[in-house]
Amino acid sequence: MTINVLFFAAFKEQLDCAELQIEAATVQTVADLQSMLIAKGDTWNKVLNTPSLLTAVNHTMVDSEYEIKAGDEVAFFPPVTGG
Repeated sequence: MTINVLFFAAFKEQLDCAELQIEAATVQTVADLQSMLIAKGDTWNKVLNTPSLLTAVNHTMVDSEYEIKAGDEVAFFPPVTGG
């Protein structure tokens, strides 16, 4: 299945990556996708193991156990603060 993955704000800068398309037959949940991406290396591990990591699927906030379907758009981003 193909999943479109987006990274925003500091995550985009740290990974030097705004968007990926992933073919992932074994990915069933956001947590599975996160684990797959963490395996890409130390920087990916640091970014995607952030305790305050936020995730949205198709523009809706979800938790790590949310089930991903083919064609979904998954976005990872840090918490947003304003002032």
